[in-house]
Amino acid sequence: MTWIAIPLAGLTVVSTLAGGGLGLRLHRELQTAIALSGGIVVAVALFDLIPEAFEAVGDEDRVMTLVGAGFVLFFVAHRYLVLHHRDDPEETQAHSRVGALSAAALAVHTFTDGLAIGLAFGLDTATGVFVLLAVMSHDFADGLNAVTFILRQGGSRRSAVRWLALVAVAPLVGAALGAAVDVSEHTLGQLLALYAGIFLYIGASDLLPEAHSHNPSGLRVAVTLAGFAGIFAITQIAVH
Repeated sequence: MTWIAIPLAGLTVVSTLAGGGLGLRLHRELQTAIALSGGIVVAVALFDLIPEAFEAVGDEDRVMTLVGAGFVLFFVAHRYLVLHHRDDPEETQAHSRVGALSAAALAVHTFTDGLAIGLAFGLDTATGVFVLLAVMSHDFADGLNAVTFILRQGGSRRSAVRWLALVAVAPLVGAALGAAVDVSEHTLGQLLALYAGIFLYIGASDLLPEAHSHNPSGLRVAVTLAGFAGIFAITQIAVH
């Protein structure tokens, strides 16, 4: 059933394009959608990926070490390879081609998202669906970021659309590769642990601060909690 990851990864393309489209057209209430994404991504890491990794690897210390490694590795990549869209405009303008470089790094990131989808479906369908849901949730923000990276550095609307298309298609390529790779359940469990750490970083250090740091809103808090609780409920139903 790993082949099903490829057409389902097409949903991430839709999510990314939707985020980019809103970034091109709208500038209000985007934080509400990002708040939902943050709750979903963190909950998928805590309630699905980590328990699945425990079961597949059978070594709790190793799993949590890999979770921490994923968190730290993505933190380093995020700080030194990507100039974040919340950086001060005057500071980011000082870097040549920063918009294109940031968008390119984002495309690499979404490729690894697709790889995670393909590998997760190789473990079992339920895990694949949860990873797909998490990737779709934060790919909305990735599409928004891809557009923002280009436009904030003086790039044209046409250039922003081209980069958005690349970021949107990259998960399909990653999913195809992940579905084609034949790895053991033990190895898949370790990879899921790494991705859990990455998802925790994306949710807790990127999506949630973006959603809640400007003009705090009770609605966005409720939306985040709803996304978190929804994933928790679904995983509990799936387990029982």
